[in-house]
Amino acid sequence: MNKITSKLLAVLLGFAVIASVHSAGKVSPMSVDGAKTVTATEAKALFDKGSIFLDVRSDKDWGAGRIPDAMHIELKKKLNEASMGKEIKKNDAVVIYCNGESCMRSSKASAKAVGWGYSKVYYFRDGFPAWKTAGYPVE
Repeated sequence: MNKITSKLLAVLLGFAVIASVHSAGKVSPMSVDGAKTVTATEAKALFDKGSIFLDVRSDKDWGAGRIPDAMHIELKKKLNEASMGKEIKKNDAVVIYCNGESCMRSSKASAKAVGWGYSKVYYFRDGFPAWKTAGYPVE
């Protein structure tokens, strides 16, 4: 191996390490100020009481399965104060979820909802994977 090839390999390896460390660190926060973090069991109790569930995952994930009767407002493309306000009143209980602890969408959406004045925001951090694992209904 010549010096140029060795240096090129070293640089590429460095980029690979940086990229893997950067992507491995994505873990959603344990809580969101102004929202109540709920477990799958607590989310199911809210579901049984008729609380609104808001799925903020991608269209593809939504299409692959969801919590029954959940509303879908995709975080990155559609979620804003007006789109949420059309579907959910500010004093409605709303459970916001995505794809579990490695998904940042539900924490971001929960923080936005609190900021927009929603008073009963439930942050379902473990989201759809925990719901399915618990054996709760899906559609």
